[in-house]
Amino acid sequence: MTDILSFKTISTVAEGLFKDKGSKFLAFAFPVKSAEEALEFVKSKRKEFFDARHICYAYMIGTEQVEFKANDDGEPSGTAGKPILGQINSNELTDILIIVVRYFGGILLGTSGLINAYKSAAAAAIANAQTIEIDIEKTIKISCSYENIHFMMKIIKDFSLKVLLQKQDINCEFTVSCKLKHYGTVLKKLNNNLLIMNNEQ
Repeated sequence: MTDILSFKTISTVAEGLFKDKGSKFLAFAFPVKSAEEALEFVKSKRKEFFDARHICYAYMIGTEQVEFKANDDGEPSGTAGKPILGQINSNELTDILIIVVRYFGGILLGTSGLINAYKSAAAAAIANAQTIEIDIEKTIKISCSYENIHFMMKIIKDFSLKVLLQKQDINCEFTVSCKLKHYGTVLKKLNNNLLIMNNEQ
């Protein structure tokens, strides 16, 4: 299976709005790193919009996109959380939570109307969000003799490695974070120069 080199998420909170037959659907998109963080935002919105009829949500966590949840909060099964999650998936986003708050307008929308409303509200929030692509990184631990320090510094510069830890003495030690797309090339260059490595994270 091909390694996933990067992922798309949003960088800031964004909002969206959809109206249909008097019902208002207020959508909020949040960048999140865990299910726990996502549920804290849901809890906060339940307090803020305590008088709303429904507060539905969906989230996707992680680069593998296998940790997710969709919640209908009392709407007919599959009419709220699933369409919200569908918008997250169709935009290939992860590390994101979308909450849609519904204020009932007095007229039933039906199954297709609800699906369209929650889908449209989620889409509006995503459209108003700033989407970013983040490179996935791996950690490399490296030991080298002092005479190789200039080569090591060149590798760090050429591949924009992030130095997490550095110790310079007779023997030098580095812990660096490397973009996954450069990982194989960096390892090859280090191996070719007989640098001692202790991988990986």
